Amino acid sequence: MNEKLLLERWRKLDVTVRDLPLALVLVVGSLLPSSQGHGTQLGNLPARPFDALTVVVVLMQSLPLLGRRKWPLACLAVVSLGFSVDQVRGYHSLAGTALAVALFSAGAYQERHRRSTVVLLSAAYVVLAVRLDQLGSGEQVGGFVQFYLLLVLAWGAGVWWRFTRATEARSRRAEAAVALAAERTRIAGELHDVVTHHVTAMVVQTEAAHYLTAAPEKLTATLTEVAETGRRAISDLRHLLDLLDPEHGSEGPVRPGEVEALVEQARRAGQPVEFVQEGKAAVSSGSAEFVTYRIVQETLTNALKHARGSATAVSVQHRPQDITVEVRTRAAAATGESVGETVGGSGRGLAGLRERVALLGGEFSARRCPDGDFVVRARIPSGAPS
Repeated sequence: MNEKLLLERWRKLDVTVRDLPLALVLVVGSLLPSSQGHGTQLGNLPARPFDALTVVVVLMQSLPLLGRRKWPLACLAVVSLGFSVDQVRGYHSLAGTALAVALFSAGAYQERHRRSTVVLLSAAYVVLAVRLDQLGSGEQVGGFVQFYLLLVLAWGAGVWWRFTRATEARSRRAEAAVALAAERTRIAGELHDVVTHHVTAMVVQTEAAHYLTAAPEKLTATLTEVAETGRRAISDLRHLLDLLDPEHGSEGPVRPGEVEALVEQARRAGQPVEFVQEGKAAVSSGSAEFVTYRIVQETLTNALKHARGSATAVSVQHRPQDITVEVRTRAAAATGESVGETVGGSGRGLAGLRERVALLGGEFSARRCPDGDFVVRARIPSGAPS
């Protein structure tokens, strides 16, 4: 646990601070007497004893690595100059390895002028090779070419790392887009469930109010129910807006009595509903209870729209491992419509319920029986232990 905490703190530090240890190692390692003359050597110039200028050259190659990620081009320029002086003077210090690090960093982090950087560095390398030859290094052309290819390899490794990182970033963005689309689809389904249910009930109640003008008491009760339905719609819509909050963890739990409230609401809207509930919800059945609520809500909405006045039976059975729901509605012979059709023909209602149940590993069916009844059945695993 402590190691993870230290690693997290280390990653939060500025990149210049994280690159400081590498620079210090190169400085100290280069100035140790045992390592003098045993560093990177281009050509065969005899090693020169370290002097005051050596410290400057070592610092020129090491300290710029602090900015290798923020200012990769400047870092590479200073390190290359220090490396050139190192080789011409014959110090052959350990700090010469900083050139490979600077090349890798430039390949990985340099955003602009990448091609011109390669051309200028190649030209500078040719000038250095010519100067070393003039000083009598005795290095063959093949040796200079081999060293140049090693430098190209360091640059290429940085380019490959840059490409890999960009590919991973694109992949993460694509996954985020897919997740966002799925979340939008889910919320659209929620909006369909909530708005369709409440608005349908309000429409039915308002239509019934036209026939109650002669009975003021019943008219007042009906209009009161319309207002209560509207308030419930607003409450549910606020819940859906909460789902858009990035800090929202999950769907709110279904409170006890909410399914019964749906049934009672349908009854007041003029739908004869028989409700039977067996057993008690398991403690760990939050998602299953939510889907159960949506199934009852959607089927009662369809019954109100397509089979208004037809007898509807709602059965909810709680068992230790699952919840079984069945809603049976008598066919609306007068209208000739199918109870299973979703409001407006959007296809979101029952199809959305099927997807919800499938995500929980359950079973869902919606079909018309030979006797004309339309039956919706679902078995929803509750997540409770066996």
